[in-house]
Amino acid sequence: MKYQYYAKNLSGEEMKGETEARGRLELARVLRQKGYTLVSFKEKNKKNKFSFSAPFFGGVPVGEKIMFSRNLSVMISAGVSLAKALSILGRQTQNKKFKAVLAGLENEINKGNTLSGSMEKHPMVFSPLFTAMVKVGEETGKLSGSLELITGQLERDHTLRKKIKGAMMYPSIIVIAMALIGILMLIYVVPTLVSTFKDLGIELPLSTRIIIAMSNFFVNQTAAFAAIVIAAIFSGGWFFRSEAGKKLLNIFALKFPLFSPLVKKINSARTARTLSSLIGSGVDVVEALSITKNVLQNHKYKNVLEQAKEDIQKGLPLSESFKKADKLYPILVGEMMAVGEETGKLSEMLLRIAVFYEEEVSETTKNMSTIIEPILMVFIGAAVGFFAISMIKPMYSMLNGV
Repeated sequence: MKYQYYAKNLSGEEMKGETEARGRLELARVLRQKGYTLVSFKEKNKKNKFSFSAPFFGGVPVGEKIMFSRNLSVMISAGVSLAKALSILGRQTQNKKFKAVLAGLENEINKGNTLSGSMEKHPMVFSPLFTAMVKVGEETGKLSGSLELITGQLERDHTLRKKIKGAMMYPSIIVIAMALIGILMLIYVVPTLVSTFKDLGIELPLSTRIIIAMSNFFVNQTAAFAAIVIAAIFSGGWFFRSEAGKKLLNIFALKFPLFSPLVKKINSARTARTLSSLIGSGVDVVEALSITKNVLQNHKYKNVLEQAKEDIQKGLPLSESFKKADKLYPILVGEMMAVGEETGKLSEMLLRIAVFYEEEVSETTKNMSTIIEPILMVFIGAAVGFFAISMIKPMYSMLNGV
């Protein structure tokens, strides 16, 4: 594959050009041998964005990839050839897309290509972290061990995601149920009260008129309401998948007091775990930072890792970049990394940081429902109170008039 690249050396001299490489990692390695560090790149002969790495639309669940890496590690350590192991795993999986991907990997291996190079052709299935650690395993002759590390990384990341989703399940159900009950009341309860108000001929307060207007809209413009809801869902989904939408969500998550501490702990754990796995496997720090940057979702944290790469190329220690980003990473992260650098055990210290913050996330998510519940109760009480007052106030006005 041909790449356009932009690179710099330690003295700040820039270099641009085009070259052939089997993937981003090989491109970075070739430039590093020339004394340059890859800054940015673009695939020259990139496939159409509507093409797929396999002829199926379904995705590959994380569980499938965990089983794949674990079983492949066991087979390789038992002496099974790589092509045969891929053939067995391809027959074993029930996921059609993954079956096609594994058949493609087996075909590439039989042609003499490496496993990591073959995986780079399926970026939607195998992440840069997965591919990089497989490549390190191939180069060091410890592919089975690298696959074990990948399995552990995937399992912990999957567990972390499940805990966060589980913590948000309860408040999501409550909010949805409350919205549905509110709509049903506007459709069936309010019209009955409206007819009573008309018979009494009393002047209605603003809050009551607002609720009646909403009720009339739901009852008389059902098709328009459904269209607005569908359009809002699709446009919202499109916006929050865009770069601007993602950045807005990232900023909100970091500013909102309820979620900010959790977001910081999650990103600290994920950064430390990924860097620990990569550096411990023999990947150089600059390349490890590039891969970790792709693992993180929040653009603020991506910027920190990009700055860390530039600082390292200037000769500064890695810990300094994290100390400067104390509004995103807790102070403990930078201080412990500094200790790891001083003792020559950076990978071990990063692993300790990861374990610590993963446990912190686990405790925080356990208590999330307890924290959110009183907030939800206040919100529900305010909504019910507004509706009740709006409907009862006209009746009191009538009684006072009598």
